[in-house]
Amino acid sequence: MRHFARFMILLWGTTLFAGDRNDIALTIYNNDLALVREQRNLQVPSGVTDVLISDVPTQIDPTSVHFISKTAPSDVAILEQNYQYDLASSDRILKKYVDNKISVFTNQDGPFQGKLLSNTHDNLTLQMADGSIKIIRMDAVIDLDFPKLPSGLLTKPTLVWKLDNTSKTTNHQTELSYLTNGMNWHAEYVAVSRDDDKKLEISSWVSIDNQSGGDYPDAHLKLVAGDVHTVQPPPMARPRYDMAVAEAKRVQPQFEEKSFFEYHMYTLQNTTTLRDKQIKQIMLFPSVETPVVKKYTYEGAANSNDVRINLEFKNSKKTGTGIPLPKGKIRVYKEDTDNNGSLEFVGEDLIDHTPIDEMVRVFLGNAFDIQGERSQKETKRISDRTRQESWEVKLRNHKKSDVTVTVIEHLWGDWSMIQHSHPYHKKNAHTIEFEISVPTDGEVTVTYTAQVTW
Repeated sequence: MRHFARFMILLWGTTLFAGDRNDIALTIYNNDLALVREQRNLQVPSGVTDVLISDVPTQIDPTSVHFISKTAPSDVAILEQNYQYDLASSDRILKKYVDNKISVFTNQDGPFQGKLLSNTHDNLTLQMADGSIKIIRMDAVIDLDFPKLPSGLLTKPTLVWKLDNTSKTTNHQTELSYLTNGMNWHAEYVAVSRDDDKKLEISSWVSIDNQSGGDYPDAHLKLVAGDVHTVQPPPMARPRYDMAVAEAKRVQPQFEEKSFFEYHMYTLQNTTTLRDKQIKQIMLFPSVETPVVKKYTYEGAANSNDVRINLEFKNSKKTGTGIPLPKGKIRVYKEDTDNNGSLEFVGEDLIDHTPIDEMVRVFLGNAFDIQGERSQKETKRISDRTRQESWEVKLRNHKKSDVTVTVIEHLWGDWSMIQHSHPYHKKNAHTIEFEISVPTDGEVTVTYTAQVTW
């Protein structure tokens, strides 16, 4: 069905439309939030005037709006603000035109002109000039004609201000700022494991997802990494949109990092344009190389027979990366040296915000050729509140090289070690670790007995 709505734009009388936006600045946070700052030139007559501010996002928080005239800060004030988000669409226009005259064109007869009594998904009901009733199937409608845009409907989300200008100056350079939902960013890391898993080549991109319902041309961009607390309002129904195809912008890294309050801020040194329904990618830092350690861990109480594979590196300036790393997904690849060095995917993990000189641990999966087995061999009651527990952990290595596996065991209560087959390290009050070397095609058994009091 072809279904068009034709209407004339309703003039707003003496109401003024705000000038074009310029000098747009965006600060985007990790929690579906952005701060927008922009400047507009306004012609504001002396006295009280209504001004319409369009080109604001559909997910704006109207309670967060801050406005100031930079020309005369103390002379221009907002007396009243309304956020108009009842946008024009064929359905909304039809609802607004109930009890008003419209023209309907069909693929059979017509046109029909009459008062719209009701409309549903299937039918339009008109009262004709002679009082007769005409029901028209919607699948027969090819065109609808409306004399004007109904009052209260806008083509864009709009802030309607009542401004009071107590000065004689009418040309004002103004600054507008507000918070909006629907904007997010996160970091993504691409890493290549080299030199027998002793070096990691890593680069990073930031992905910015704009679902705010607004465009931001030539914007100055800042990204804030950290857990900024916001008060969550009761849930409200918001329009849903289909995700557009992601657009990747491969540009040279131009982010400058600095500490800001208790967070970290990354400032893009050139401007960029963020369109609504767009995912944009910008390089955070180019490829750097850092030493890395591959570690195998076995935590039998939690992971059954699985031995986990981890890559660990220090986020240090001396070793390569050297900037606070925002949280994000890291994907790791490895060269297939038997196939012209092609890169193959070997696993991915999420890393948290990581300051400089802290360790980054990346879990990639479970080792195929290394197995663990844990069992309790004995428990002995010493008293009503004390007993001894004996445990056995077996590690089997089917790889073509020797490996070292960290065995992680958890003890509870007030415990003391009675017997142990291998040296251990007390990581904290309830965790011990054994560093066990397992030869190729070999098996090693770790045993210990602990006395626990509660």
